[in-house]
Amino acid sequence: MLDFNHRPTITDRLNALVDERLVADNANRSPRDYLGGSRVGVACERALQFEFTATPKDAGGDFSGRTLRIFAMGHVLEDLAIAWLRSAGIEIFTRKGNRPDGEQFGFSAAGGRLRGHVDGIITHAPEALGLGSPALWECKTMNAKNWRSCVKDGVVKSKPVYAAQIALYQAYMEPSVPGIAASPALFTAINKDTAELHHELVPFNAELAQTMSDKAVRILQATDAGELLPRLTNNPDFFECRFCSWAARCWEMPR
Repeated sequence: MLDFNHRPTITDRLNALVDERLVADNANRSPRDYLGGSRVGVACERALQFEFTATPKDAGGDFSGRTLRIFAMGHVLEDLAIAWLRSAGIEIFTRKGNRPDGEQFGFSAAGGRLRGHVDGIITHAPEALGLGSPALWECKTMNAKNWRSCVKDGVVKSKPVYAAQIALYQAYMEPSVPGIAASPALFTAINKDTAELHHELVPFNAELAQTMSDKAVRILQATDAGELLPRLTNNPDFFECRFCSWAARCWEMPR
């Protein structure tokens, strides 16, 4: 029921202005012209095609101001995590030369159409931690529910998209950082609700890396040929479809 007695508060008005600016700035950013390595693990290959080709999203499918604020908070928490790990004696490089203005570490493949940027590379750690080096470091922020699931089941089971990213990055970073695939990656998860930290070692999964690499090639080749890859499911009410930014477009198509 509409509340006709409600008058916009300072919170309503100011938040509307903040979110309006965030949405406008995001809309002005140039879309990616490559398939992101952090996204290849997404289950639906058709959705990844839409993403890769910057296909317009459904009405209401663009990021809201609140979502963009959540993304921004994640970047800040990642910077804090880097500082915390360094204070614990871990030598971690996030950019070349370890300079704030240095180029981010990453890889480029398939003529630049598959790319990834790593959160960090560990070059040394206190012996008591048993960390090998060089090692990949990946950091994610999560709400309390997802964080507890990650702690309970591990990143490979609870967050397969992240596990796919880690394996792919270890494989593709090996030529530029020899030995990075030999040491388990360090995965850090930050509970955004409580500031709790979870760390786990993720050994290199060569089979998963190859599967994800083959998947990326399949997406690129199908897109080049003008072919639309199959939907993930035949049920439009499937969980992932209900949260897909291209669901309406996809299910309006004949196949």
